[in-house]
Amino acid sequence: MASDSYFVEYVVEQISPAGDIICKKMFGEYGLYCDGKFFGMICDDKFFVKPTAPGKTYIGTPTEAPPYPGAKNCFLIEEQLDDSAWLSELVRLTVAALPEPKPKKKKK
Repeated sequence: MASDSYFVEYVVEQISPAGDIICKKMFGEYGLYCDGKFFGMICDDKFFVKPTAPGKTYIGTPTEAPPYPGAKNCFLIEEQLDDSAWLSELVRLTVAALPEPKPKKKKK
């Protein structure tokens, strides 16, 4: 089931203080980027964040679940969706812990 566009817009608005947020439609769901780094997904109207050590420390005891069948577990964020400051800090910490994206190869 595809995510509702209103839910996607709400999450993007909530995390916008974290940096330059870009939401890309992928396979019927959405991938989230902050300052050029892929950090999370919205699938079936649920917000998932890539797991990192700083993110786990910040959350405390995160709920982990795969965003889609066959995927690795991510942090499932549910109760804090209305707390923009908390969400934005989680995104900042996660993005800071992720490696820089690999440079794209030029097409010949």
